[in-house]
Order: sequence, then C-alpha cells, then structure tokens
Amino acid sequence: MKHYHLIVCLFLLAFNCKNNDENKAETSKQIATKTNEFAIVIHGGAGTILKQNMSDEKEAEYKAKLEEAIRVGYDILKQGGSSLDAVEKTINVLEDSPLFNAGKGAVFTNSETIELDASIMDGKTLNAGASAGTKHVKNPINLARTIMEVSPHVMMAGDGAEDYAKEQGLELVEQDYFKTENRLNSLKKVKEREAKNEKTIAFYDAEIKDSKFGTVGCVALDKSGNLAAGTSTGGMTNKRFGRVGDVPIIGAGTYANNATCAVSGTGWGEFFIRATVAHDISALMEYKGLTLQDAANEVIQNKVPNLGGNGGIIAVDKNGNMVMDFNTAGMYRASMDDKGQLYIGIYKE
Repeated sequence: MKHYHLIVCLFLLAFNCKNNDENKAETSKQIATKTNEFAIVIHGGAGTILKQNMSDEKEAEYKAKLEEAIRVGYDILKQGGSSLDAVEKTINVLEDSPLFNAGKGAVFTNSETIELDASIMDGKTLNAGASAGTKHVKNPINLARTIMEVSPHVMMAGDGAEDYAKEQGLELVEQDYFKTENRLNSLKKVKEREAKNEKTIAFYDAEIKDSKFGTVGCVALDKSGNLAAGTSTGGMTNKRFGRVGDVPIIGAGTYANNATCAVSGTGWGEFFIRATVAHDISALMEYKGLTLQDAANEVIQNKVPNLGGNGGIIAVDKNGNMVMDFNTAGMYRASMDDKGQLYIGIYKE
C-alpha cells in the first residue's frame, strides 16, 4: 500500500511539474510576443510646462515640429532602415529648431555662450558615442554617432571634440547660429533674480526646477529588432565652469540594449547621473524581470524624486512597447507605432 501511495505521489508531482513547465513556456511565449514590429518615441524636454502659460499658436508650433521630427524617423523605420539612422535624423530636426534646448535655440551659459552635449547608443553592440561642451558643431548628435562609429573612444569634450568634428568633415557654425532672443532673455531674467538673492544651494535648486526643459531625445526599434537611443541638449541656463549634465553620460541620460530597452532622459541632470536613470530602467528589466512600464515608473516616480530630482524619460523595449513617463508638469513628447498611429502630448494627462 505504501508503495502504491508513493507511486501516485510521484505521478502527481511529475504531472504538476509538466504543467508548470508548460505554463512557464506559455508565459515566456506571451512575453516574447511583439507589440510592434517597429516603433519610435521622441521628447522635447520635461519641466514646468503649463497650458495656462502656452498660447494656442505656440502649442500648435510645438506639436507641428514634434510631428515633423517623428515622421522622419518613422519613415526610415517603415522602409526597413536602422534604428540608429531613425534616431539621428529625427534628432537633427529637433536640433535645427529654435523651439528646443538643443542645437539652434540652446540655452545660454553664464558667460552668454552656447555649450552643447549629445550622446547616442547602439543596442545591438552596446557601442556608444558622446560629446560634451562643444560650441560650433551644428548637430552634436552627428558628432556623437561619428565618435561611436569611427573613433576608438566613447566621449570627447570641448576643443578636442571640435577638432575631431572638423577632421571628420562635420558641419561647424559660428556661435551666433545657435543664439535666440528668447533664450537670451531667459538668461537675463535668471541673472536678475540671482542678483537679488543670496547665492545659496536653495536658490539654484529653485532656478533649475523652474527652467529645466527643452532637451531632445529619440528612441527607436527597427524591423531587425535593433534598439537605439540618442539625446541632445544645450544643458542648463546660466551654467558655469564647463558644467556637464546627464545627456552625454552613457547610462544616465541615454542607454540602449537589445536585451531590454532603449531610453532617453530629460530633466535635472545631476540627479539623473546619480541615479544612472537610463541604465537603471534597463537593469530592473534584466535582473528583476520588470516590464518597461513598471521599471520606468519605479525610477521616475520613486527613485529620482526621493533623491530630490525631477524630469522624465521616453523608452521602447525589444518588443515594441513604448513608455513616456515624467514627474513634472509636462513633457513635450510623441510616439508612433508600426501601424502609423501618432500620439503627441505636452501636458500631464
């Protein structure tokens, strides 16, 4: 009788194990199912972006430029082009617009110059390129990609980066090309407030929180299953001493890995560096098995605010799931899926 019970127990155990294996296999199959064959998401910065402060004309202008930019990348992906090409060309459109804090229209430093940062990453190879503090490179994202693909380095900065850009035949422009009256007025206002207040950490914190938006970024998944991410910025209004934020720091403002996702961030760079925001989202997916949405939510809604920072991210995972998450009043953003469905947003919904 005891042998009979033992045989029955072993049979039931084997049956349950088989069912569990089948359930796990089915779950894995569901997880591996692609939501989109290809997809693209962009941002134009996060911050104190309120509808009551935006005219209908200006809102329409932002939406039109976001749509123009994302359709450039979407068309590349639809035709079977690479995610890297889609990211670079999309960001070029945003860099060439005076609406955003990247390229033309970038914010001013304390000394009334323009200093630009950018980075790009290939999810297939984990290769990456970045530039920091350039003053004459018309499209910093192009320099970042050139550094990634042509040089043995990941990051170049300042005069050396510009010498390399010139050597590689990239377009250089005078500083006046980047300057806009709107950004200069913003600098003057910050300096006026600075002159009236004691220069404390609290004062600078308030200034940053009130003016952190405009950075541009793009993430994309192509038909070959390759992910890419890129980000470009003019940094922080009134920045000093060659300050560099998170944008050119791989793993902070930009990250892409075919095993997980592609991420581009925008916000208070010092905190995005401390939290290694972009890589952390990928790591939560890879090591804890979180979905892209849950990983982004954990980092943007919990980790960064708990440190004292703010901002947002755009991301797309290896299955084409797209996320646009931010903890500020607004974030310029847009997405397109493989069916051509377009979404454009500015304010918190």
